[in-house]
Amino acid sequence: MTKIIVYLTLLFVTSVFAQDKKFTTEEVSVNSLLNGTLYKPENLSKKTNLVIIIAGSGIPDRNGNMPNMTTNAYKFLAENLAKNGNAVYAFDKRSIAQIKAGNIKEEDGSFEDLINDVKDIITYFKAKKQYGKIILAGHSEGSLVGMVAAKGNADAFISLAGMGRSFDETLVEQIGKQAPFLKEETQKNFELLKKGETFELKTPALSAVFRKSVQPYLISILKYNPVIEIKKLEIPVLIINGTKDLQIPESDAKLLHEANPKSELVIIENMNHIFKEIKGDSTENMESYNNPELPIMPELSQKINSFLTKL
Repeated sequence: MTKIIVYLTLLFVTSVFAQDKKFTTEEVSVNSLLNGTLYKPENLSKKTNLVIIIAGSGIPDRNGNMPNMTTNAYKFLAENLAKNGNAVYAFDKRSIAQIKAGNIKEEDGSFEDLINDVKDIITYFKAKKQYGKIILAGHSEGSLVGMVAAKGNADAFISLAGMGRSFDETLVEQIGKQAPFLKEETQKNFELLKKGETFELKTPALSAVFRKSVQPYLISILKYNPVIEIKKLEIPVLIINGTKDLQIPESDAKLLHEANPKSELVIIENMNHIFKEIKGDSTENMESYNNPELPIMPELSQKINSFLTKL
């Protein structure tokens, strides 16, 4: 009798879990550099929306994790959207495949590579003819990537904590807050890069931003201004930011909205840069970047799902 009760309990738990999941996952490689996870909802049809999540700066993987930072932010977002009937593709940035293959050359990187990667992903899924509308959801720097790639290629665009000012203006502000004594040199360095000129770095403290090997990439991204790029979009646009974002203030989201007045603007109270709820101070905020069990804010998924149902 006890065995029967245990069996029935396990069967019930398994059944509830299966009902709650409501999606399956599949490993999909678009090419040798672009590998990711495709989240497929129940009742998948040719009318199902496909959301492509575009990661932010650095080398975050498809889940939103990288060395010394484990957030699972993209994984949680993809799961939540898939549970609500959307297909989602979350992919590793090309640098991850290059590192694994041992052939990465930082000096060869360019912002256009990231744009073209997203276009290649769109082309791949369009050729499958298995989905309805294709939506780009770009996070942080990935927002700018998505803006450029979306024009003429996607059916809608979502900016998640995206920059509303040029890359150099954003970095100058961030460095000015963290190390005011480096602000002037940072501005001068960016002025050279905007002219297409590389330089010998004088201050080792700025090597994370201006090391010689990354300067070509900086020159390429400085060609793009978010408020100019988002003006070009004639598709539905959703702009989301949080009030506890330490990297991109909500004022940037407002700048993007002003540049594209037809867009929908959502400011989520207490949400930080990686979509987590922060009720306390900056210490709690920073600790969230290494708390992979901390879920993303439900309101984020709700707002996105609401936007997608209107497309």
